[in-house]
Amino acid sequence: MCTACACGTGDATTATATVESGDRSVYAVSGMTCGHCVSSVSAEIGKVDGVAGVDVELSTGTVTVSGAGFSEEEIRAAVERAGYQLSGTGS
Repeated sequence: MCTACACGTGDATTATATVESGDRSVYAVSGMTCGHCVSSVSAEIGKVDGVAGVDVELSTGTVTVSGAGFSEEEIRAAVERAGYQLSGTGS
């Protein structure tokens, strides 16, 4: 069962939005356990100005964000609005 949203699902779903261009940043997100979690995180990050694409990988707990002009703080806030925690950054 999904511990964050209690939706009762547990599938390993990946959500991907189309990437046009720009830089990529990889973030670790804790607390995601199902497809609903993936959808929630992807939707909130996708609302951030400058984000061109979002790729959420449930199995690794990572989110790759493409685009330009957004900050780590904006991504962190979006993840928190979705109900999860940014637990680190990558490249």
